[in-house]
Amino acid sequence: MALSSDEGSRFADLLKEHEDTLAASWTDEVAATLRGRLSHAELQRQTLELQKGFQTALSGGARDLDDDAAAELRAQLSELSNTRARQGFTATETAVSVFALKEAVLKVLGNDDGSLRAYVTFSAFVDRAGLFTFDSYARAREELIADQAEQLLELSTPVVKLWEGVVAVPLVGTLDSARAQVVMERLLQTLVETSSPYAIIDITGVPAVDTQVAQHILKTVVAARLMGADCIISGIRPQIAQTIVALGIEFGDIATKSSLADALRHVLRKTGDKVSQKSPRREG
Repeated sequence: MALSSDEGSRFADLLKEHEDTLAASWTDEVAATLRGRLSHAELQRQTLELQKGFQTALSGGARDLDDDAAAELRAQLSELSNTRARQGFTATETAVSVFALKEAVLKVLGNDDGSLRAYVTFSAFVDRAGLFTFDSYARAREELIADQAEQLLELSTPVVKLWEGVVAVPLVGTLDSARAQVVMERLLQTLVETSSPYAIIDITGVPAVDTQVAQHILKTVVAARLMGADCIISGIRPQIAQTIVALGIEFGDIATKSSLADALRHVLRKTGDKVSQKSPRREG
């Protein structure tokens, strides 16, 4: 149900005529649902801006939320959704902040039949705005979760410098395809930045090694070798070793050690270095 031209103009005038009263009433309605989680001043600023957005859209000839005249209002609703998503409010709380306009308008609207009939179509317009806000919130929340997941993925795959010319990737948890790609990219980047000829992939924190995990590790080793670095796999516990044998997984000529310390000693023997002769360089 779309607003008619007369109904749109009527409510645009009403929003402008009762601007302060509506803003105060709308703010109070929303504040009751947010339970003090947003300051009254900030909430009043948001509702006043949205109220002006509705007024501009209606006075510009918008009869539905999809109309060009409502483009600025849609942008405001999207911004509200993005802000509320980052602040930790729920989708319902965000949408209700828009729906509350109907209650505020009803308080200043006349009670004649014509006014009430016009209010029905105006209410439908606000409902569509609230649903638009709900959908925008859902998209903003999905993007936020995806960004956080990517950040956590990067944090869970650190590449550290153990010794001059030796870097290590301590893996913890399940190694799936997405994470394996991050591991490979970060390891190769670190090899380029440090010009390290040795890389240790430590799987002490990996709970289980199956064929897929082994393939991910092998691909990382091959990629590192193409960059001129020799790889050692450490953290081969007895249970892991038994699983690898049972699955028939072949690591070929890749050196494997039971612990990270053994892997580092193996590298130092190959380079002729000794722990007692040299301490690792500390990064500033």
